[in-house]
Amino acid sequence: MEYPVPVALARPVAALPAGPGWWYEPKLDGHRCVLWRDADTVRLHTRSGRTVTSAWFDIAVAGMNLLPGSVLDGEAVIWADGRLDFSAVQARAASTVTRSRSLAARLPASYAVWDLLAHPELGDIRTLPYTERRRRLLELLENIAPPIQAVPATDDIEVARDWYEHLQDQGIEGIVAKRANAPYRAGRIWSKVRHAETVDADVVGYTGAPARPRALAVRLLDGRRALTQRLTAPLAAAAAPHLMAAGPGARARTAGGDTYTSTAPGLVVEVLSGTTRHAVVTVTRIR
Repeated sequence: MEYPVPVALARPVAALPAGPGWWYEPKLDGHRCVLWRDADTVRLHTRSGRTVTSAWFDIAVAGMNLLPGSVLDGEAVIWADGRLDFSAVQARAASTVTRSRSLAARLPASYAVWDLLAHPELGDIRTLPYTERRRRLLELLENIAPPIQAVPATDDIEVARDWYEHLQDQGIEGIVAKRANAPYRAGRIWSKVRHAETVDADVVGYTGAPARPRALAVRLLDGRRALTQRLTAPLAAAAAPHLMAAGPGARARTAGGDTYTSTAPGLVVEVLSGTTRHAVVTVTRIR
C-alpha cells in the first residue's frame, strides 16, 4: 500500500438507508486522518494526502502502541466541556509544531477510528467486507487505551436514529451508513445524513497572498466557479501550505467576473450546501 492512501468518502442522502446489510456509525466533527504505524514511527495524512503528523503529535505518540504494519482510517477530534470542539481542531490543524504542543497540553486530541486498511499480519485488507475489517479493527484495538478508540457501530437503524436525534449537542454531526459486504475503496461509497448539510468543493484559486489568503475560488458541484466569503484566520492558515507549495498561478475570473489567482489542484474545502445556489459561499473547513 502506497502512502498516502486515497480515502473512501460519503455522499449526502436525505434519509438513512434501511434494510438488511446496512451498518451505521456516528459522524464526528473533527479532522479526517489516516494513521500509518510503520516499523519505527507513526505518520498521519489528511484525505487530500497532506502529512499532518506534527499537528497531531499526541495521536502519533499514542499510535506507537499499535503493531507495526497497521493502517487506520478515522477522525482526529478534541473534547472540551463534554462535547466535540471543532474550533480547537481547526486551531490544531493550522498550528506550528511549537504551538501544537502548547494546544495539546490544554486540550489533548483523541483519534476515533472507523476502519482498518492494513493489518499487521495480513497486510492490505481493503478488499475484505466492512464487517470483517470492523471485526479485525476491534481485535487490534482491544488492548489499546485511549486516545485511540473505535467509533461505535450498529446494524440497528433505530439505534442509529436515536444517535442522530440525541447526540447533536455533543458535537455528533450525523450518521454514516455503510454496506456490510462492501470493500474499502476511494470515492463516495458510503451514505451520510447530517444536521447541517455541506458539500465538498475543489479549490481552483485564491485572493490575497498565498501565505495569507483572503478568500478561495472554488469549483462547485454544478461546475460554477465562485469566490468564498472571507476566510477566518484558522482556515486561511490551513489553506496556506498548499497555496504556497503550488507556486505562482495565473490570473483568472469567476463566472461572476471576480478575479483570483489560480492554483494547482489537490485542495478540497467543505462549504455550506445552502450557499452554493447563491453568490456567497461559506467555507466551514479545509479537507
